[in-house]
Amino acid sequence: MSDLEERLKKIKQASVYSGNFSAELKNKALKAVATALENQFKEIKEANQKDLDEAAKSGLAQPLLKRLRFDEDKLHDVVSGIQGLVKLDDPVNRKLSSVLLDDGLVLTKVSVAIGVIGVIFESRPDALVQIASLCIKSGNCAVLKGGSEALHSNRKLFEVIKNAVSEVDVRFTDTLALIETREDVGELLQYNKYINLIIPRGSNAFVQYIQKNSLIPVLGHADGICHIYIDKYADIDKAKRVVIDAKTQYVSVCNAAETLLVHKDIAEKVLPSLFAELEAKKVKLHCCERCVAYSPNAVLATDEDWKTEYLDYELSVKIVDGIEEAVLHINTYGSGHTDGIITENAESKTYFEAYTDTASVTVNCSTRFADGFRYGMGAEVGISTNKYHARGPVGLDGLIIYKYILEGDGHVVSDYVGTNAKPFKHRKLS
Repeated sequence: MSDLEERLKKIKQASVYSGNFSAELKNKALKAVATALENQFKEIKEANQKDLDEAAKSGLAQPLLKRLRFDEDKLHDVVSGIQGLVKLDDPVNRKLSSVLLDDGLVLTKVSVAIGVIGVIFESRPDALVQIASLCIKSGNCAVLKGGSEALHSNRKLFEVIKNAVSEVDVRFTDTLALIETREDVGELLQYNKYINLIIPRGSNAFVQYIQKNSLIPVLGHADGICHIYIDKYADIDKAKRVVIDAKTQYVSVCNAAETLLVHKDIAEKVLPSLFAELEAKKVKLHCCERCVAYSPNAVLATDEDWKTEYLDYELSVKIVDGIEEAVLHINTYGSGHTDGIITENAESKTYFEAYTDTASVTVNCSTRFADGFRYGMGAEVGISTNKYHARGPVGLDGLIIYKYILEGDGHVVSDYVGTNAKPFKHRKLS
């Protein structure tokens, strides 16, 4: 048995108990983590600076360097996320429904932790804190693998978190594990007997690799090709404000806008000034033939641009004839992550909400809101574009599954079959 398999065996055993930790114990552990992060921020920042220095030497792009940085703002965000989680109700062992099958025979559906979750995430040290915290609150065990660029940061953050929860209760010791190499990931994917769910966060090619090379169920999204459609009934000032935020507030994240669609009847009113503001923020515009003339610096968009997640200061722009064409474009090229409309028209709003095939629809607001913390979930382990189990930002509810508990009093199936079978009542109980 390899060292990794030995660790996974222990974490699988620990998951049986972590799924039954009390709400009070889990919240105490989360508070300890928040305190430890604040108390040891100096050491965390020093470890993060090593990663930043090495990344800068390797020529890592500026947007990616920004994601890698763990500064006071990131500390504030993760601590606020943990505090938000503490305030949320315990998601485990909730009675979801109850049905009376017959007198004295009751079927109850209850929420339970999934078990052991493997999360392979990008070079964002704050993601490690968010994921670990969500798993603690939901009673799940977690195997964590961060990007190699954040090696020092992840090691330190993991050490801080694991020590904090273990000091609260020794039973937390084997509930978290950190792996660091590609070889570890390759081996991890083979252990479906220990891992219940894999959540990969990365490129399309990476997610597809995970899906093709493991029998473990995979939850996640491949791309974040998010759209904003400016309807002909849009408020122009509102549209410009939202588009600027969705594209430039933080370019290297999956909920940043990558394609802008504009109704032909409003294009001339909105595009010249909007393009000027975008270019002032160093955004490169990839424009269709109908809108390339609105900017002297724009380049003509190709079909590949509509499929591209830039994660940078670049934006694809297309003029469309109507909302039907906009929705068709989104459903053809989008990734099902987050797509928004700017409109003051109720019919346009209703049509877009109904026919856009996406996990999150935004109306007159930035796509950047599509985030577990901002949605009030405390934090998120990732965004799911799947249409099963969990969709959109995956917070606590997405880390919970359920079981059925049937309680009787000597009931046997033979009483309910045959010519004299007793009928079931199947009455829902409040």
